[in-house]
Formats: sequence, C-alpha cells, structure tokens
Amino acid sequence: MGVEIERFLRLVRALPECTGTKSRRYTTFRVRERPFGYLWPDTATVGLKQTLIEQAALVAERPDVFEVQFTAGGFGWVVVQLDRIDLDELSELTLEAWYLTAPEDLSSSPPSPRSLVQAG
Repeated sequence: MGVEIERFLRLVRALPECTGTKSRRYTTFRVRERPFGYLWPDTATVGLKQTLIEQAALVAERPDVFEVQFTAGGFGWVVVQLDRIDLDELSELTLEAWYLTAPEDLSSSPPSPRSLVQAG
C-alpha cells in the first residue's frame, strides 16, 4: 500500500484542464483556476476538496490516513497520507475533488477512477 508522489502527479495530469502551480512548499492543482488539491512533497501528503460529509467520514474511519485540513464554502478539505492509501482510493478521491470543482461543461463527462489509475 502507498502511493508515490510521482504516481499522484500522473493522476492529476490525467484530469481535463488540470494545472499545477508550484510555490516554495507546495503545489496547488486547479481546474480552470479553481483549486481542488494540494501536494506537499516534504511531508508526502496531499490536500483534497471533499464534501463536508465525506470529510467527516474519512477522518472518523481512518484518522491514521486522513485529517481535517480546513472547511471553506461548504466543502471540507482533507489531508491524505500518501504512504497509507492505495492507488484506487486515491484516484477516486482525486476525481471527486476535481468533479466538485470543475465547471459543468467539463464535469458532464469526467474520466473514471479506473482511467486515472491507468493514466501515464
């Protein structure tokens, strides 16, 4: 179990219109300038946008993998420990974060979690 940073980057690169902006400590991932995820290489963690219900459920079920990052605009962001999650689950959560953020014209036919796993 566990997902390497490069593998996570391949997931996000497979998402339509995903861009990444690096800063000194982290990279922000956006779809049409709207953020849906973050990567902190120093801690091998990612932050992903989720619904408030999903945020609470993930943290309650597996606090060793997920933690609350913050809430904003009715969404709950979770920090994910990359070394404690499998690729299938990470691809589902990444796709969900993208889907919650993407404009309707993009989100009407999103990629599948399986296609993300198979990307690059």
